[in-house]
Amino acid sequence: MNKFPIAPQKITVNNVHHTPLADAYAWLADKENPDVIDYLEAENAYAKHVMQDQQDFEEHLFEELKQRIKPEDQSAPVKIDNFYYYSRTESEKDYRIYCRKKGSLDAAEEILLDGNHLAEGHDFFDLGVFEMSPDHQMLAYAIDTDGSEQYRLYFKDLSDHTLMVDQLNNIADSAAWAMDGQTFFYVVQDESMRPYKVMRHHLGTRPEDDLEVYLEADERFFVSVSLSKNKAFLLIDIGSKITTEVRVLPSHEPSGNFEVFLPREDHHEYELYPHQACFYIRTNWNATNFRLMKAAFSANDKSQWTEVIPHDPKVKIEGVDEFEKQLAVYEREKGLSQIKILDLEDTSNNHLITYDEPAYYVFGVNNPTFATQTLRFHYTSLLRPNTVYDYDMRSREKQLIKATEIPGGYHEKDYTSERIEAQSEDGTAIPISLVYRKDVHPRQVNPLLMYGYGAYGINSEPYFNANRISLLDRGFIFAIAHIRGGADLGEAWYKTGKLLNKKNSFVDFICCAEHLIKEKYTDQQHLCIMGGSAGGLLMGAVMNIRPDLFQAVLAKVPFVDVLNTMLDPNLPLTITEYEEWGNPQEKAYFEYIHSYSPYDNVKSQAYPHVLITAGLNDPRVSYWEPAKWAAKLRALKTDEHLLLLKTNMGAGHGGASGRYEHLKEIAFEYAFLIKVLALG
Repeated sequence: MNKFPIAPQKITVNNVHHTPLADAYAWLADKENPDVIDYLEAENAYAKHVMQDQQDFEEHLFEELKQRIKPEDQSAPVKIDNFYYYSRTESEKDYRIYCRKKGSLDAAEEILLDGNHLAEGHDFFDLGVFEMSPDHQMLAYAIDTDGSEQYRLYFKDLSDHTLMVDQLNNIADSAAWAMDGQTFFYVVQDESMRPYKVMRHHLGTRPEDDLEVYLEADERFFVSVSLSKNKAFLLIDIGSKITTEVRVLPSHEPSGNFEVFLPREDHHEYELYPHQACFYIRTNWNATNFRLMKAAFSANDKSQWTEVIPHDPKVKIEGVDEFEKQLAVYEREKGLSQIKILDLEDTSNNHLITYDEPAYYVFGVNNPTFATQTLRFHYTSLLRPNTVYDYDMRSREKQLIKATEIPGGYHEKDYTSERIEAQSEDGTAIPISLVYRKDVHPRQVNPLLMYGYGAYGINSEPYFNANRISLLDRGFIFAIAHIRGGADLGEAWYKTGKLLNKKNSFVDFICCAEHLIKEKYTDQQHLCIMGGSAGGLLMGAVMNIRPDLFQAVLAKVPFVDVLNTMLDPNLPLTITEYEEWGNPQEKAYFEYIHSYSPYDNVKSQAYPHVLITAGLNDPRVSYWEPAKWAAKLRALKTDEHLLLLKTNMGAGHGGASGRYEHLKEIAFEYAFLIKVLALG
């Protein structure tokens, strides 16, 4: 394999000169350069060659994974007004078909969109915006056909299923109809892929005549637009990583001006939930874990707000579903999600919905109707496939709507899960969720795959994954390290794993690995780790710090060139990331990021086996980051372990979009683990 040259680049910050190993591969950023494509394809060919002896096993794994997908399946229908909306799959087809029935579930099916048809001729397909007009006569939908997350939006007249001439380009995944069914609000992106501007479009008019209703000049902020559940207001949400602002417009006055509800204040985050005569407000005003407030529509002064749920340092309020007579409040306590029901007419009926597993994930979804007392929620765990329930918030009766079927013989009783704790260096207890077969002895040496993320306040949920069965049935233990940087244990958990506290994420993860070895769940020769995107940064950092601790690393679309990326404000999304990682134009942040950035800290030492994946059209982690990291690792590592770079040449951050093509990627990754552990 050819290797890139390694060259220094001088960087000056606050008049201090530094010479970190920096971006010596500027040519890699040019996708139009045939040499770039040739190099990436050569890497792919090399990975395929190295894994040639696993080809039969990989194909067997793919068929095994495929058999766990119900070939023809249907989502739980959602009733909106007089229509039932759902999606379904057909055997041997990659994408979902979106449908509805009018009046009853026994009515004739109307196909709204067929993802398989829309994906024809493309290596990638993603459906973004899917917004039905209030009268159910017009469908606005947007598609991405290369993984770049740049969508093209279409309007479909459902009276005859023809496309309108109106088509909108460079659309973000955010849009909303006004109540007149003729006015449509959408968000466009700037050159750095930031959703920054809200536009107003009237059906039948030229897109170039659309009016700008809001433009956000501050490059830290993203914008989105939505229609409230009670359909009374259109909302523009404007948010950075630490600050938000909301603008509102009565939905029956689409030609009016959006008015600021509460002007932005640094470090103040809030969300509005319009109700019948008031707004409910989720806010971190004097409340690290957020509290719930209530205010009149005109009460844009915080002194006029009244408290509904006070701040609790042990319970984070994550969101609200508003209904006519109840609120469903989504909370997190001791690392686990929960739903609290507030009865707005009878407070004696306030309660938590309860569950009986040590690790699970519950979330509300598809609750578009305001005037109902039925909450639809999903429940899943490391053992339990996703299950959909309808819950009567007044009677507390629960009705099973859909239990995900796993063809191929999965039996929950054959597996068990645990939730244990490891102690980090500063004494903090770090939760670890585990799942394995009951016939696997957890105190003997076992192959173990540990997942980690730890960034952006995103929780690592203990949900079911049918693909994982292929590892569990081969004796693997699967573990999730709930490290700081995520918000698994609340907002403080997030804040102590970001900016100048980022290294806590790495230390936590290493301590979890050491604990699992100490407790004899596994050993260093059988411990594998996995993370993607910011979790890929985690992979790169911990294998620089403790390469001896791990046998294999799966680094998926890894954000590994942190310093150089954050030093270039012209790259997509860089400026918005300053509030997560820090601005390296400031000396303290430059030095801190440089001290852990995976690319900058590769050294001459032995490393684990490593599989690195990338997406050529990835707008979040540019494909050249994994490529140059792989090259530098090859140049400096002293071991004979495998180092593979596999780039999806027709996709972006999420990899293959088709349900079967995605399984081929999983099969390759699992075959890699089996190979390097010498298990097959």
